[in-house]
Amino acid sequence: MQKSDHSDLYQRLRQEYPVFEYQHYSVEVTPEGVYMEFVFNLGSRYTFRPKAFIPVRNLQPESLDYAINQPGLLNNIAFNIGMIELISYWKATCAPVIKVKPASLTPEQVNWWKKLYFNGMGEFFYMNSLSVDADSFVEIIPEVTDQSGTFPVNLSEGILVPLGGGKDSVVTLEILKKGNRDIMPLIMNPRGATVHSATAGGFDNDDIFSIQRNIDPLLLKLNEQGFLNGHTPFSAMLAFYTLMAALLSGYRHIALSNESSANEATVPGTKINHQYSKSFEFESAFRDYCNKYISPGFNYFSFLRPLGELQIAKIFSGLKQYHEVFRSCNAGSKTDSWCGKCPKCLFTSIILSPFAGIRETARMLGHDMLNDPEMQDTFDELCGIAENKPFECVGTIDEVNNALQMMLQQHRPEELPLLLKKYEAIRGRFNPEVNFSALNSEHCVPPQLLNLLKEALQ
Repeated sequence: MQKSDHSDLYQRLRQEYPVFEYQHYSVEVTPEGVYMEFVFNLGSRYTFRPKAFIPVRNLQPESLDYAINQPGLLNNIAFNIGMIELISYWKATCAPVIKVKPASLTPEQVNWWKKLYFNGMGEFFYMNSLSVDADSFVEIIPEVTDQSGTFPVNLSEGILVPLGGGKDSVVTLEILKKGNRDIMPLIMNPRGATVHSATAGGFDNDDIFSIQRNIDPLLLKLNEQGFLNGHTPFSAMLAFYTLMAALLSGYRHIALSNESSANEATVPGTKINHQYSKSFEFESAFRDYCNKYISPGFNYFSFLRPLGELQIAKIFSGLKQYHEVFRSCNAGSKTDSWCGKCPKCLFTSIILSPFAGIRETARMLGHDMLNDPEMQDTFDELCGIAENKPFECVGTIDEVNNALQMMLQQHRPEELPLLLKKYEAIRGRFNPEVNFSALNSEHCVPPQLLNLLKEALQ
């Protein structure tokens, strides 16, 4: 998506659609699974009804019975899922008021949601050239005053591991497996790479916790008609769904695979971060919100937060059973392929090449991206020559430069691919300072699991 000036459209839509309503949510447990539906109104003209379904074929009966006997918690989680789902529909007009009808919110919760919406939509505001401030961009009005408290839960020490199909989540999966932990892969909207990654890890369909989430087709029609559109904080939405998964599975721990690199702003000098909902700031805020307003019994954390992209790439390069099946390309996700033309594909090529080799990495991705002159602009964005990083889930500028310098140290000038030759002419050669055993101190990894990370780095 290219940056566009939609400021006039923004003002017009806010005047035409002044109120967005979170009308209703429902959660129903049946023998087949758990059904959820959310109802959002945009004035009197448009009603959205997104749905989600969680099959229960692979869940223990006692876990499901326990969840059914916790209707207050079940409903509280579903309501909060609706609070994050609504942002995808609200963004069509950016209505200045959001009315929340199904349940109450304290003033502190209102402020929490406003902060998440504002920071999580930073890329959306930037790419649409919208001038907004954190206080006035939206007013959230809860229409129910009865306050509900948190709910205690008694869950096992099992660990849910969300799989996205890329290198990071399979590194988490493998390290926890080697630590003999009771783990269950979690996949939202299973597709080729996610399912194949689970299979390569030794899990079959009956071992996977799956979530089917559907976007209301009406939103896609509005996008086609020229309503506002853009990036929303997917990982924040996933976070709330994982709480439902933890309750239904009986697994207390939720181990994400967001690394320390996700903290870096996409636009230097600002807080605009494509990966905001993967950042440590969001992780900490979500844990606090969950403890205060949902249940202190869940433990949501990112297992790879102490690591950087180079450390993860080094570990992944040794996990050869995943090399043919992993996919990190969003553009090619529907066809289970690498498009070979996006920032994610190029970043993956750069970060893996020092460890797997330039030729082997090109073979894995099916594209010799470091020899593709059409990728020059994207290359410059990744390594900091251009003004901004790409709006993608990629590593830090320092990590990219360290990976490039490692490749320069490994090859004679005549062996270098096209983009590396041009890079060398600008940056020269130097020995990158990379401490592969160092751990970032900003994390929420339990001490007993932190030792598994330390062992994996040896």
